[in-house]
Order: sequence, then C-alpha cells, then structure tokens
Amino acid sequence: MKNKIDVIASEESFNNLSSFEELEEMNKTVRTYKDTICAVIKRTDVQLRLINLLELLKRHSCKQLGVSYMCKNTIAAKLEVSYKTVQRLMKKLEDLGMIRQVAMKRKKDMLQTSNAVLIVPNEDVSDKTTPEKSEKCPTIKTTSSSLKQKINNKERKTVSVSDSNVNQFKESNFIAHWVPEQFANLAICYYNQAETVQEFWKVIKQSNRVIDHSEQKRAFTPKQELHIAIKAFKEFVMKIKQNKNVKNKFGYFNGIVNNLMDKLFFDDEFLQNY
Repeated sequence: MKNKIDVIASEESFNNLSSFEELEEMNKTVRTYKDTICAVIKRTDVQLRLINLLELLKRHSCKQLGVSYMCKNTIAAKLEVSYKTVQRLMKKLEDLGMIRQVAMKRKKDMLQTSNAVLIVPNEDVSDKTTPEKSEKCPTIKTTSSSLKQKINNKERKTVSVSDSNVNQFKESNFIAHWVPEQFANLAICYYNQAETVQEFWKVIKQSNRVIDHSEQKRAFTPKQELHIAIKAFKEFVMKIKQNKNVKNKFGYFNGIVNNLMDKLFFDDEFLQNY
C-alpha cells in the first residue's frame, strides 16, 4: 500500500527542504561524496555513472540549494541511460547516505509528481543538520522585513571579500572547461589535482593530429576522441596497477593513446559507429 503524500510541490516547500546556506558548502559536500564513491565502488563504470548523476543533481540544485526536482525520465535522457538505471543509481546514492528523495504531489489535482531529491549535507563539511524525514514539509513564515534583512545580509556577504575568501580561491581545484566532463569525472577518481587531469587530456589532444591543414580536420571527431580517451585511461589504470614503477605517467599514457589511435584509425566499424 502506498504511503500518503502530504508535501505539495511548490517553491515554498523546496525552500524549506533546502539544507545548505551557501553554494560552496554544497559544492564541497559533492566533492567529498565523489571521493567516497571512488573509494567504496569498485567498478569504474558504476563510479562514473554515480558521479555523473551526482553532478547533474548538483547543477540543478542551485535555486533552492541542495534540492532538485527533475523527473527520472529527464535525468535518464541527460545521462543517456535507461529509466531503470536511474532508479538503481538513485537507490545506490540513497544507500550511501548522499541523497534523500521526498515524494511530492501537485497542488492543482493533488496527484503524485516528480520526487524532490535532496543532497544530504556531509557532517564533516557542514554543521547544519539534515532535515528529518517527515510526512509534512515544514512551514516557515517569512515576513517582508525578515526577507529584506536576508537579502541585505546576502548582499553584504557578496561585497565583502576577506582574507579567508582569497585563501579559498587559491586552494580551489576546478578542472578547466575544455576538458570533457565525462573524462574529467573518470580521471578525478584517481588523480585529485585538476592540473593532472588537464595534462592527461592534453595528451589526447596532441595525439589526435591534424590530417587536413586546409580545413584543420583532425584524425578523429570529438566524439571519437572522447571514446578513445576513456578507453585509453581505463587501460592506463589497469597497467599502472600491474606496474607501479612508472616514472613518467604522462609519457606512459601517451604510448597507450598513440597505439590505440593507430589501431582505430583503420577500423571502419569504429569510425562508422562513433
């Protein structure tokens, strides 16, 4: 028998379910969870899918921090996986204590709609407690004066740049936008520094040489390039596990990439399918 759904999907409900005060707090929590996934999940393909799902939820949780409300069909389309796979991935993140789903209903007809997905704050990152599971969404009365005061406080925080903010910028570890997200999410599981991940991608770009200088056409398309990069990096990881005395990891990776590209350049089936 289905449980009764009492929480109505509305902006007020989503605001009340939010468990983060600042965007950086949520980002730091997600980074911690990604490291945890890499540590506890053995299969690299499952790691990658869980991290991609977590990143997608984070990107759609910025309006009400930590709360997203995309339907699972939309998530499946964005991740290019099946609906059932999304259900399994969601269940895994819930089991790991990283997210929580809250059943919602529409106000106009009181029928069930997409669940709200909450990113659960990490205790090591935030002192703020996670909202307890309840049938009813907590209601917070907001007066115009209190709302105005909150806006003013946010403006003051934005304008004020302290030494601690500067230090946070110096310690930031963001991967450059020109590195494909799918490759970055895989590589970051093994190398925590953004600079290292970027160097691995540079190896891919340098190996994918220009074959037609008049049109600047390269040997492989961006889609083929990404497929090769992921396949080469997985092979690289397996070989590093077998041989831990590699002195130049980028040179070693370059050899794997070049061998793979030489092989696939004459593979008609690969060129047609990707």
